[in-house]
Amino acid sequence: MTEFSEAERAYLKSQRLGRLATVSPQGQPQANPVGFFPQDDGTILVGGYEMGRSKKWRNLQQNPKVALVVDDIVSLRPWTVRGIDIRGEAELLIGPHELGPHFSEEVIRIHPRRIHSWGLDSPDGS
Repeated sequence: MTEFSEAERAYLKSQRLGRLATVSPQGQPQANPVGFFPQDDGTILVGGYEMGRSKKWRNLQQNPKVALVVDDIVSLRPWTVRGIDIRGEAELLIGPHELGPHFSEEVIRIHPRRIHSWGLDSPDGS
């Protein structure tokens, strides 16, 4: 498993929303906004209200390849962005977890295989 740098870990902990991309059995990409939770072991958990009934869950049952993009705009003038693109394999978990009572028991655990980040070298994104 690929490991996050200190700057990447700090950035992920500072953000709450990302976009999760999966692939349908027909090969069609799908991207959805998701809440995510970085874990101390280097994986990322993604939870939802009815995760087990979602298209992303069904897609991952057929193909575990996944991408998670987390980014934000630091400044409009000058245009400054930062973010991280995480590619990896999804593990589908069912059962109790610590994400919160409003989440369903189905959770996606992302095991990073490739990490690409930009603009994280300084707090202002430069």
